[in-house]
Amino acid sequence: MLSYAAGPEVPLIEQPAGAMLASTAARFGEREALVACHQKIRLTWRELDRAVGAVARGLRGLGLATGDRAGVWAANCAEWVLLQFACARAQVVLVNVNPAYRSHELRYVLQRSRMRALFLHDADERGDYRAILAEARDGQQIALEHVIGLGGPEWRSMIGAPGELPQAPADRHDVVNMQYTSGTTGAPKGVLLTHHNVLNNALLTAQRLAATERDRICVPVPLYHCFGCVIGSLVSLVTGAAMILPAARFDALSTLRAIESERATVIYGVPAMFIAELEHPQFAGFDLRPLRTGIMAGAPCPIEVMKRVVSDMHCAGMTIAYGQTESSPVITMSRADDGLERRVTTVGSVLPATELKIVSAAGETVPVGEQGELCTRGYLVMKGYDGDPEATARAVDGEGWLRTGDLATMREDGYVKITGRAKDMIIRGGENISPREIEEFLHTHPKIAEVQVVGVPDARMGEAVAAWVRLRAGEALTAEEICDFCRGRIAHFKIPHYIRFVDAFPMTVTGKIQKFRMREQEIAERGLQTEATA
Repeated sequence: MLSYAAGPEVPLIEQPAGAMLASTAARFGEREALVACHQKIRLTWRELDRAVGAVARGLRGLGLATGDRAGVWAANCAEWVLLQFACARAQVVLVNVNPAYRSHELRYVLQRSRMRALFLHDADERGDYRAILAEARDGQQIALEHVIGLGGPEWRSMIGAPGELPQAPADRHDVVNMQYTSGTTGAPKGVLLTHHNVLNNALLTAQRLAATERDRICVPVPLYHCFGCVIGSLVSLVTGAAMILPAARFDALSTLRAIESERATVIYGVPAMFIAELEHPQFAGFDLRPLRTGIMAGAPCPIEVMKRVVSDMHCAGMTIAYGQTESSPVITMSRADDGLERRVTTVGSVLPATELKIVSAAGETVPVGEQGELCTRGYLVMKGYDGDPEATARAVDGEGWLRTGDLATMREDGYVKITGRAKDMIIRGGENISPREIEEFLHTHPKIAEVQVVGVPDARMGEAVAAWVRLRAGEALTAEEICDFCRGRIAHFKIPHYIRFVDAFPMTVTGKIQKFRMREQEIAERGLQTEATA
């Protein structure tokens, strides 16, 4: 028996997202669509549809044409969702920009994406975004024509100067969203996702959750990530369920309050979020009984965490999902009625309308139980990497199979277990981090001669970033000085948690650095064996 599975063929959504919103608003007009707790905003589906139309016409009024790119660089807010749906209706490609990005990363995305407009909040407790943008643009050739503050005078001015929406409907295979991912190596790549990709991934995920218009989905995960803007907002769109944003950024107390006050029935998060909620000192004071299901993804789920989510959060139907941005994102998912063992030892089974196989290094499908690289094919595979046909060809073969770079095994029942990564990637709290990207950045420090970055186990975040640094001859540097060099220039989650100064790196006889030995040494010397086992 070979490690191959195909989900059942089911009807798929054939319309674009703008038309989907109009359909949902027509069906569920007076039901709540969006609740942004921190902004005290509530919109029904009819109100949301009307607001999206106004923003869409405002985008066209800026002069944005079909296929142009507009970026949103912001934490979770109602305007983020309005922009997501409005770009789809205006036939503008939405570019997700991680709000943790600082000048170095922002400059790269601005240059690569060729976005004509960028939407942002001026500042928050984590930074002055206008100042970061100015630093990113300083002395650079960046074709950015419009910078618009969300919800402020520039936003209202845009809406007050509407243009005409396209007469012809969008094609369902048009790109609607571009998300930057670290991919397999090096600098982030812009993943091109179509209406057909993301709407149907949301639909099939929703079906496995058994979500309907009666559900209320609490979404504390970030909207810039595909977890938030596909499994969050688009699951609501295709079902009519209400979407609840507890706070701008994840906060355990705000999430617990939102679940209780909004009577949420569905909750999302990475394991670290659920751990923070369960361990919050006020946890026992909240009534979470309306919860029935949810999705935990982004990192392996410790069995004790799942047990507590089921019992203490009253979320008996909590599921596990696995995927990546290039697959829109979900490939496999457990079912709400799966036993606890299946939910904590596997990442579920393949979704409908999706193929999955596990292959050897030679590309042959391996027998059940044997480890290989997980590949997937179907409607969910991205259109490609923006402006990078070579990288696209490396990721997706001529038969349409996407190579995930993740190592896996398949059980006889078709359930899949992720066993490691073929690609050199760190996953911290659901964030994909390319070690090479951090290495290349740290190499710009004048005192650093060489640096190697690995991921090490972390009980809370899944993995933490560890950097081994060799200094130039005669130079001195401290770990804190390296962190200071990173702050404000790269995202906070990429800043090394552990820094070790070394004179040499473990190598093979052919001179290849052995990162697995670096990781083993970090685990042993920092006492991380328990985290590694978990």
